[in-house]
Parts: sequence; structure tokens; C-alpha cells
Amino acid sequence: MIEIYITVVVVLAILAVSGLYVGVTNDAVNFLNSAIGSKAAKMRTILIVASVGIIIGAMTSSGMMEVARSGMFNPSLFTFKDVMLLYVGVMIANVVLLDLYNSLGLPTSTTVSLIFCLLGSAVAVSLYKIATDEAVTFAMLGEYINTSRAMGIVSAILLSVVLAFICGTIVMYISRLIFSFRYVKMLRRVGAIWCGASLTSIVYFALFKGLKNILKGSAFIGWINENLLLALLICWAVCSLVLFFLQLFKVNILRVNILAGTFALALAFAGNDLVNFIGVPIAGFDAFAAAKTATGMNEGMMMTSLAQPETANVLYILAAGLIMVVTLWTSSKSMHVSETELSLSAAGDDVQPQHSSSLFSRTLVRGTINVVHFFDRVMPKRTKEFIERRFEWADIEHSGAPYDMIRATVNLTTASLLIALATSLKLPLSTTYVCFMVAMGSSLADRAWGRESAVYRITGVMTVIMGWFVTAIGGFLIALVVGALLMWGGWIAFGLLSALCLYMIIHSNFKSSKKKDDDKNKLQTVKLSASDSVSETVMSLVDGTITNSTRIYNRTLIALMKENRRALKELMIEAESMYEHIHNLKYSIASTLRRTYDSDMNLSLYYVQVVDYLNEMTKSLVHITRPSFEHIDNNHEGLTRTQTEDLIGVNTDVDVIYQRILYMLSSGDYSDIDHVLDMRDQLFNRIAELTKTELVRIHEGKSNSKAGMLYLNILAETKTMVLQSRNLLKSQRYYMEQEGQPMRRPIARM
Repeated sequence: MIEIYITVVVVLAILAVSGLYVGVTNDAVNFLNSAIGSKAAKMRTILIVASVGIIIGAMTSSGMMEVARSGMFNPSLFTFKDVMLLYVGVMIANVVLLDLYNSLGLPTSTTVSLIFCLLGSAVAVSLYKIATDEAVTFAMLGEYINTSRAMGIVSAILLSVVLAFICGTIVMYISRLIFSFRYVKMLRRVGAIWCGASLTSIVYFALFKGLKNILKGSAFIGWINENLLLALLICWAVCSLVLFFLQLFKVNILRVNILAGTFALALAFAGNDLVNFIGVPIAGFDAFAAAKTATGMNEGMMMTSLAQPETANVLYILAAGLIMVVTLWTSSKSMHVSETELSLSAAGDDVQPQHSSSLFSRTLVRGTINVVHFFDRVMPKRTKEFIERRFEWADIEHSGAPYDMIRATVNLTTASLLIALATSLKLPLSTTYVCFMVAMGSSLADRAWGRESAVYRITGVMTVIMGWFVTAIGGFLIALVVGALLMWGGWIAFGLLSALCLYMIIHSNFKSSKKKDDDKNKLQTVKLSASDSVSETVMSLVDGTITNSTRIYNRTLIALMKENRRALKELMIEAESMYEHIHNLKYSIASTLRRTYDSDMNLSLYYVQVVDYLNEMTKSLVHITRPSFEHIDNNHEGLTRTQTEDLIGVNTDVDVIYQRILYMLSSGDYSDIDHVLDMRDQLFNRIAELTKTELVRIHEGKSNSKAGMLYLNILAETKTMVLQSRNLLKSQRYYMEQEGQPMRRPIARM
């Protein structure tokens, strides 16, 4: 019997490590994004500062386990076996839920996840106990479960969303009116005072949120509580004086504030949220130790001991802190989660939208435009001109960051102050929700949400907010199902679910990341700057796209002939990924040209044409691979022998044409272009004849209608692909003639 429970404890320990990994991956966005988004320092420096904050926060944490031990259920009514399976259900549901959010790139609250997974698993165990005990009725469920904590969390979501967004908007608007985007001159005048106020809020946050456990009950904290206003004024004066002297020595005090805020948020994260990840496994270990000591591992022992508050072993806390630091440095998914907030808060209308528009976002933007027009009509002209000058965008930092350090400082200051005030007033605000919504409010006030992108950004924000509520509902339901399976399925269900959970974690965090790396290597994302040899870079893109298109096209026809569904699905995904990459380049043409090509109109025209032709060519490839996969996936009849032979011949001609085009593009020798044009015309004539023949077969009933339409679609899209390739060739030759510099280099294979 004891061996089984030792296995349970081991599984809980493994899931604890997994929980730390996925939890840090999710919560890293809270304390990293302002520094990353403003490029206040090198990534290595940002991670070092955050790591120090995590270690200090972990070492100063009291590690109270009340939530996991008795916060959501009454342990005195549960046996040892009940509690152990309950905790396993919580950890499995929590790890799966957070890993799912990280994979989708959505930040959520680990507190919400833990609370509702505990609630769901506890309800499942309680329902099992009630169903198997005739002396207990379902009306007594309330005696087993504590629902008041869950309701507090739901109210925290609503309060965090509204309060943080409004405060972020107001503070950012006022700050931008003071400093504008050309803030250097004003920063020298009042920067020390303004940054001093910011640093004061960060220090206040670190004391009341990050170090509240270790300083609780001290005379120092008692004096601050009694003289809060005076304490804040003294701190403001000291911080302003220190920053003033730093400014005299040419130190960028904005960077100091941003790194200090990053440290404080990481400190608070490790000092308070650590129990979200290790509380359940440690509570399970405590239950195991209590059962072993008192009864020699009696499954029916009631877990009254869990109702007593318990402090975690400092070694457990420190080990968890080290795991968090390692995760921070190694997790690629944390950057994926960060991308969501950065993309929604980045300045500019030409930012590639990650979300489509919705009726709500369109209606809201339309209403906002009408309100803005009203204020434009009633506002005095001088006032309006002053405001416009303050919000006139200028890139004085030249860092290529999504936003400047003024906004990053506002994000950290406002979030820190709100969380610290809520903590001191015992209001249930969520750190994740506050940080995210402050960033959204500041980006709105900073006019990052222009008319061209507002509907997409609002939809993205609403997607994240709805995801927060789904966290609660999803966590409850997943834990409810897992808990029920564990209680009714016993140890067999425990073994199967544990193995399934571990497989999901490994598959999600290792195999999927490997696949993404492979895809990234295939696509070779183009990053252009003034120092690059732009024509060389674009040529690499052209070579790689044509080479990959030829390969995908050829393999698609072969897979279609063999009715290989799996291969067709993989090729469809690869074609869509390549099209999305090129489409993103096309979407960002405006910002790319402003940054790089405004001094060379020939190069600008060349770049625009190349991206447009590649976009159309990859789109045609998608229109070949997707219908081919859907045709086989729906179990339709495959192509006939005649259709197959026709496409083999077309494929051979396309491959020859593409090889000639690639050679000319790479060598700069266009003497053979007329021959390529002749081959193209012959291919087009052949496609036209094949189309007519197929139409006759369809008319005479000799061809399956669905297979026939797929065959015609492939011919039409093949023609478009070759046509766009020929346009690429002409564009390249024209550019080379205008520049008078032939390009000769080997073909770059991708």
C-alpha cells in the first residue's frame, strides 16, 4: 500500500516541476514585457535582474500553504486517499490548462487556475463521497466546499480589468502631455521628480507586495501604515534626489526605473505566487507524512491536520526559485506569451494583426470616432494644436522597440502602485490582469491604436479577457472531470492520466518547439536594416520561396496521386506557413520602406514588387494544397489515370521553368529569358488544352465532378504560380539594369 502512495508523491513532485515551468512561462510576461518592449537593456541584463528578483523573492517568502491545504475544501471531511487523488487531479488539470494557454500565447492568472482547479477537483471528490454514502445528501455539498474564495477571484477579474485599464489610460495620457515623444529636454528639467515618483511606487510595491511576508508585523511596516502619506513623500524626495545626481553623471534614469520595476515585479511574483505552483504537491507530501506517522498509512484517516496553517520548508522554496530561474532563461514559450501583449501594445497602424475584427470592436471603434469628432468640433483650436504636437510621434531612441521608455515606466509604475494599494487595502486584484490591462490602457492613450489597427487590437484584448474567464470555467471543468475519473477509476485511472499528462507536457514543450525551429529554418525570416545588403537579402527570400514552392508543389501532386492524407496535411500546413510569412512581409511594407528604402526609389519599387509577386505565388500554392487535402480528407474519389499523367507532365514543365528562373536570378545572366518565356507560353497552351479536354470529359459524364473540379483548380493555380515567377524574373532584371550592377552568387538553398 505504501508503495502506491510513494508513487503518488513522486508524480506530484514531477507535476510540481512541470507546474513551475508552465507557470513561470505564463507569468514571466508580467515582469519582463515593459523592459523587453522598450528595449531598456539587453535581454541578458533583463533576465539577470529578473532572476535576482526571483531568488530574493523566493528566499523571503513565508510560503504559507493555506490555499492548497484548506482554502477550497474542508479537509476534516476527506480521507487520506481522497485528498491524495484530489491533489493529483488539481495538478494534472492545472499543468494542462496553463500549458494550453502558453501554447496559444495568452497570458492568464496562475492564481485563478489554481483556485478553480482546486474547486473542481474538490467538487468531484465530494460528489463521489456523497454518491457512495447513503447517509449524506447532495444538499450537504456546501459543507465540503468553500466557494467564497472562488467568488472573490471572479470579482478580482472584473475589478482588475476596469480599474487597471482606466488608470493606465489616464496616467499615460498625462505623462505624454508632459513629455511628448521628444522627451529629452523635458526629462532633464523634471525627469528626476517624475521618475522619483515612479520609483517611489515601485519601492512601495516591493515592500507591501514582494516583502510583505518577511516584514509583516515589524515596527517599520507599522509606522508606514500609520503615516503612509508622510512615508511616501519622504521616499519620493529621497528617490528624486538620488535620480537627480545619477542624471548629472549621464545615467539614463528611465532605464534605472524600468530595471527596478522589473526587479520588484519578479520579487513579488516569487514571494507570493510561488505557492500557486508548489502548494498542492507540498500539501500532498504533508498529508502523506501525517498518514504514515499517525496510522501506518491508513487510507481512511481523516485529514484534519491539513486545516492547520503550515509553512513550507525553506529548501523547497529555494529549489522552486532556482527552477523558476532556469525556466526563465530556457523557455521559448514565455517569449510567445510576451508577443501577444507586445503586438497589441506596439505603436503603428502597420503592425500585423493577430486577430480578426468583431462586431463589438467595429461598433466600439465607430462610436469612439464619433466621440472624437465631437470633441474636435468643440475644443479650442489652440488646445487641439497643443495636444497634437505632444502626441506627434518621433523615434528619438532609434532602438526599433515597440514603444519608448516613457510608456514602459508608466506601465511599471501604474501596475506597481495599483497592486500595492490593493494589497494594503486587502482588495483581490490579480497581478497578471493588472499588468496586462495597464499596458493596454497606456497603448490606447499613447495613440498606438490608430484607425487602421484599432478593431484588431480591441478584438485581441477581448480575446485575452474572455480567456481569463475561460481559465476559471476551464480549470473547474478539467479538474472536475479528472477528479471524477480518479475517484471512479481508482489507481488504473491514476496511472493512465499521469502518463497522459506527462506525454502532453513533453510533446508540447519539446517536440512542438523542435518543429517550430525546423519551420523557422525553412522560412528564414527576413530582417532588413540600413546596414544590410538589401538586394542580397531579398534574393535569399526569393530563392528560398521558389525552391520550397517547387518542392511542395511536386510532393503535393505525388501525395494526391497516392491519396496520402497525412502527407497532404503536412504540405498544406507548410504552404500556409510560408504564405503567412510572406503575407506578413507585405503587410509591413510601409514601415519597412520608411525605415530602410526612402533614399533609393528603385530599391523600394523592387522590394514592393518582389513581395507582392511572392505573396500571390504562395497564395496559389495554398489554393493547390488545401483543396487537395480536403478532397482526400473527405474520402472523395481520387484522380483518374489520365488526370494523373497530365499533372505529371505539367509538374515536369513547371520544375524545368523554375530551375531556369532560379539560375537567372542567382547568376544575373538573363540571356536565356526569351527561352523561358517560350517555355512558359508552351506550358500555358498545354494547360489550356488540358482544361478544354477535362471540360469535355465532365460534359460527357466521363469524369467525376469533384475530382474534375480539383484537377481544373490545380491547373489554374499552376498557371498563376508560373506567371508570378515570370514577373519576379522581369522585376529582378529591371532592377539590375537600373542599378547597373549584375548580381552573381550561388543559389541559397533553404
